Amino acid sequence: MTSTDKDFVRPDACFVGRTALVTGGASGIGLACVELLRAKGAHVVVADLHPEPTRTAADRHGGRALVFDVADRKAVAQARQTLEADGIEVDFLVNCAGIVQSPEPPHQFDHAEFQRVLAVDLEGTYTCCAEFGPAMARRGRGVIVNIASVAGMRSMPLMAYSPAKAAVISLTECLAAEWGRSGVRVNSVSPGYTVTAALQRQIDLGLRDPEKLKQNSALGLLIDPMDIAQAIVFLLSDQARAITGINLPVDAGWLVAGSWSTFGGVRPALQG
Repeated sequence: MTSTDKDFVRPDACFVGRTALVTGGASGIGLACVELLRAKGAHVVVADLHPEPTRTAADRHGGRALVFDVADRKAVAQARQTLEADGIEVDFLVNCAGIVQSPEPPHQFDHAEFQRVLAVDLEGTYTCCAEFGPAMARRGRGVIVNIASVAGMRSMPLMAYSPAKAAVISLTECLAAEWGRSGVRVNSVSPGYTVTAALQRQIDLGLRDPEKLKQNSALGLLIDPMDIAQAIVFLLSDQARAITGINLPVDAGWLVAGSWSTFGGVRPALQG
């Protein structure tokens, strides 16, 4: 974090001594959430598929490491049972685990990859909610934030990823109503083009042009994972206690700027 993030790293009473589970917590947006939640005073459980970076992230932030695949319902259930056996109650759940896909047309897109994207991005999010949400509801408190995407809000050549993320937004609304009277809030955040390792790999492969991505946003910038983490942690906090069932885009104005391309693009900054 930079010096400009000081207001975001102060301990917050609503997090101190409570436990946050972050899937996909070993890298990217998930790791930024782990860092920020720990700075806010939460105990963190770092869950990810890859053992070494998961344990490294957990050790660095004084947390607990869990290695499992969110697409494996039995593995998620086992993770829940392990925490419960150790007396750990999950107060906050952040579903960051996800995978991306190449922008191939349907007749060239491998069906196994299609199924894997849905299994991780949609079913994995649902499974984690279904495993950890009921315990929150029985205790009468808890907050869940699911990571969707602006890809779930617009047409894109991503025949598995976009539908999966659109479904995550819908799932979030359903669960917010399901558990609202039990004191559990459920929201989603839809990142725009965020400089994670996954996006950087696509840029390096020539699949994404960073300058075009910037030009198609109102603010003319790419997003840092910590920008997303700050929005997520706000939704987890008591400051958002009356907010549930919403989808919050954090996209540098990509959604509002796209249609301006038919008029020559967003106007440059005023001078003087």
